[in-house]
Amino acid sequence: MIGFDAALALLEANVRPLSAEPVPLAEAHGRVLAEDVRAALPSPRSAVSAMDGYALRNADAAVGARLRIVGESFAGGTPPPGIAPGECVRIFTGAPMPKGADRVVMQANCVGDGKAMTITAEFGPGWHVRPAASDFAAGDLLLRAGTRLGPGAIVALAGADRAEAMVHKRPRLAIIATGDELAPPGTARDHPDRIPESVSFGVAALAEQYGANIVARLSGADDLGTLRQLADKALAQANVVVVTGGASVGERDFAKAMFAEQDLELLFAKVVIKPGKPVWIGRAQGRWIVGLPGNPTSALVTARLFLAPLLALLQGRALAEVQTWLPLPLGDGFPDSGDRTTFVRARLSGGMLIPVGNQDSGAQAPLAAAGWLVRCERDSALAGRLALTF
Repeated sequence: MIGFDAALALLEANVRPLSAEPVPLAEAHGRVLAEDVRAALPSPRSAVSAMDGYALRNADAAVGARLRIVGESFAGGTPPPGIAPGECVRIFTGAPMPKGADRVVMQANCVGDGKAMTITAEFGPGWHVRPAASDFAAGDLLLRAGTRLGPGAIVALAGADRAEAMVHKRPRLAIIATGDELAPPGTARDHPDRIPESVSFGVAALAEQYGANIVARLSGADDLGTLRQLADKALAQANVVVVTGGASVGERDFAKAMFAEQDLELLFAKVVIKPGKPVWIGRAQGRWIVGLPGNPTSALVTARLFLAPLLALLQGRALAEVQTWLPLPLGDGFPDSGDRTTFVRARLSGGMLIPVGNQDSGAQAPLAAAGWLVRCERDSALAGRLALTF
């Protein structure tokens, strides 16, 4: 048995990112960069206006000044003519500044008739000009390898004049749900000795949230021969295989035995946590195998604590990105942690974290309300507890 932090450290030390592939910019959202991104051109490429108005020399900017309009400047249009003293150019947001102009007066402070413009109101201290390369210069580092491409990063990537991104491949994940008692949701009501198989659906949703591509959903009864066939099928399709159930020490717990013929090597087996002590991770035929408990709460908690980091590391992300523990205010009702690191499911209410009602490892309904895991260490004070998004 191993401690929680030691198990994560083993994971971080042993997992290497998957190889890289190029994807079009339109398909890059949520992917993780496999290389640094530098700008291919400056932004802006030349000084441009930040407002609609008139471009002029600051020396000519005064209330009551009347200036001759010598041209127009539009974003993407023909470069405007240069200006001399007493002249201005009608200009629009994002349009290049004319040579000789260093200021823009907003149109709300001016009156123009197409031939001349008069500044009619105080125009404030702003010059409303974006200098060339004021956002970034050509060659500037905009994004580092390991960055997960959210909306803002996508904007920067496109602004760098990149049509595609070099990203780590998404983990291909297969899920095997085991247990004689399980039935597909929607059919269990017709079989008194069955329960709906709910765990694999939650684990699959979590895995997709952290970048996995679900390539197979398999299920089998507690029969070693059947499960070995499923193990072969999963390993042929995926580079991460998740097994739910059969992770304890019962006579029909075959989660590890089903991979014995594939030379399963364990990274760790059992962690001193609650819920989810039976969780384990290993490798077989170069694929990662994650064994999760069969109880719904235990499975989802351990998936968040171990499967999410595994998927992140495989995509080149830092462990800290998905395992950030925050010191948040706690309300009443937190149980004693006992002799194991305990992860209490909680919800945010009135700026404080409150435990959800049922903390049983087999509970399902409370998972819908639980948005946080509160880490409660053995013999620790309440003030020392930390929270993780769930």
